[in-house]
Amino acid sequence: MRILILGGGFAGLEAAIKLKKYKYEVTLISDRDYMFIYPVSIWIPVGKRSFEDTQLKLSDLAKRHDFKVIIDKITKIEAQKNVIHTATKSFEFDYLFIALGMGKYPIPGLEFTHSICGKPEESTIIKKKIENLIAKGSGHITVGFGGNPKDPTATTVRGGPAFELLFNISVMLKEKGLQDKFKLTFYAPMAEPGKRMGNTAFTKMDSFFKRYKVHTHFGKSIKEFTQNAILFADDILMNTDLNLFISGGDGLKIIKESDLPQNETGFIEINEMCRVEGHKNIYAIGDAAAIIDHPWAAKQGHVAEVMADIATYNFNNKIKHKGKRKSYWEKLHIICVMDSGDGAAFVMRTAKKEIIIPLPIVGHWLKKAWGWYYKKSKMKRMFRIPGM
Repeated sequence: MRILILGGGFAGLEAAIKLKKYKYEVTLISDRDYMFIYPVSIWIPVGKRSFEDTQLKLSDLAKRHDFKVIIDKITKIEAQKNVIHTATKSFEFDYLFIALGMGKYPIPGLEFTHSICGKPEESTIIKKKIENLIAKGSGHITVGFGGNPKDPTATTVRGGPAFELLFNISVMLKEKGLQDKFKLTFYAPMAEPGKRMGNTAFTKMDSFFKRYKVHTHFGKSIKEFTQNAILFADDILMNTDLNLFISGGDGLKIIKESDLPQNETGFIEINEMCRVEGHKNIYAIGDAAAIIDHPWAAKQGHVAEVMADIATYNFNNKIKHKGKRKSYWEKLHIICVMDSGDGAAFVMRTAKKEIIIPLPIVGHWLKKAWGWYYKKSKMKRMFRIPGM
């Protein structure tokens, strides 16, 4: 049986591990030779974590979990023919798990911004840019995030990392005695950024902005970015020395050019079992999939792992002719430890409740501990806690 996994991020790696536990031979194809741990990459720009320590080598993971890994660029997916093509070879499959992530919604001048949720190496570029501004002694740093107007679910917004990076920069500047020399501005095109975390969490954001001396600019769509400014829809021009922006998610070009079923945004349409609509042998998990529109749903790393667990469970039961199936719909919720550099806040939103728990000082170290735990548990050097 030829089982392929496309992508070596949260969803792809978890799918490979779970399929091996079910005793299947698996090949994972990725264009990077490492898995990047995005939730803790927020500390790279402020010098509290190294780029190397924020990755896990896929070759080491493959050896530890006994799956096969191929480092190559995927260039084409032919779902109807059960074939995928890479830069060097073509592969036929019997079953396919697509975990390729998502792209950025294009805004004119987006190349003048830098994203902590973009390519991993952008985190080191941001670090260098901040160091240059600190050497200069002053500056205006703008941090923002946006959505995708074509996204019918609004699940592709990545706001949490923007808040975390912003607050960590503020703490770093304070520690260096430079907080009064810099202006920090948070901006977003939506009128109530962060509302998807729930009303409870959203109402507390103003206190965070005040504490970390952050100016705000909400509710104006972005027309264009330039090298040193942001142009909003009302023709207001905001000058900036460093613009850090997380664009809304968009379907990848390789998906849009494939014969896979897609929604308006270019994400793969799936059913509640994570199986691609119209295909009995293809599953889509993580950011590449179009997830259901629930107010408490968002594309996060833990959701990607949940989808991988659901997809592989359903696949195994199908192969073993077991009738039971699981739905990822029942597992959707927003959860994060929103780090601020000197503390954190635990945020959770489910269908039934909204929670935000301030965690001064200890929260920061809890998130650092999670980063350590994630690496150790993925390498089978310690026990795995379900859901973490």
